[in-house]
Amino acid sequence: MQAPNKPLIRDALERGRLYIRRDFLQPLTLAQVAEAAGVSSYHFSRQFSARFGASPMAYVRALRLAHAAHRLAERPKPSLVNLAFDCGFESQEGFTRAFARVYGAPPGRYNRNRNQEPDLMSHPPIRSVRLTGGEAPVIRPALRIAGISRAFSEANRHEIPTLWAALFARPGVTDQASGRTFGVCRATDEPDCDLNYAAGIELAEGVSPPPGLELITLPERAYLVFQMTIDGSDLHLQMQAAAREIWGVRVPACGFELDRAPDLEVYPVGFDPARPGSVLEWWLPARG
Repeated sequence: MQAPNKPLIRDALERGRLYIRRDFLQPLTLAQVAEAAGVSSYHFSRQFSARFGASPMAYVRALRLAHAAHRLAERPKPSLVNLAFDCGFESQEGFTRAFARVYGAPPGRYNRNRNQEPDLMSHPPIRSVRLTGGEAPVIRPALRIAGISRAFSEANRHEIPTLWAALFARPGVTDQASGRTFGVCRATDEPDCDLNYAAGIELAEGVSPPPGLELITLPERAYLVFQMTIDGSDLHLQMQAAAREIWGVRVPACGFELDRAPDLEVYPVGFDPARPGSVLEWWLPARG
């Protein structure tokens, strides 16, 4: 297993950030930014969000809106429709809604003297979570997972728990969910989304998935495995904190390169999210 210089991963994030700052008014995609950083799109997005507190494309939008706020201080003020197009918005209405959400007033009534510009690179504190492991890759066998999936952005990621409710409401699922359950995190091509999340059950070899569920097959591979001990409070908030700790701190420090493959949340048989001391695992694909 080859371990690159540890600073390289953080440097990749900084390369991506500087590329965005230089070209934020140009048409940009996540794939372009990740290529400039030298990292896969999916893992770049996860690490960037954990490190800087916003996804790469959310950072692009924040820079464009900050640019618009500066332009609105000019005299005479620029045309709002031209400003919207200059800042990468498809319509004046979309620009107005986005600007008002961030600055508390529509661009036509914006007064820079009364509004505080947001911190584009805020570093929100990382909530304390109990994490162990991840020191070296371990081999995990091939998997067959049947699940239900959906694309998510930062704006709707809090809805991920609804996938689990939808999964177990499907006929036949509870009869087969006698083993581990998995959250499968993958890249997505959906506009404005940076994560495809599947809630799934483990299937034995030769067993067909229940009707209406996607079959996800994953080969044997090496993973960085982190164990997370929960405290009985809101599981989604704990998962968010763990993701920031793993992607923003542990992965950049470990020195191992991640593979272009799904990463997994692994819930053992009988996992109870309300029971303090319950343990789940995060599996991140490591390159061999």
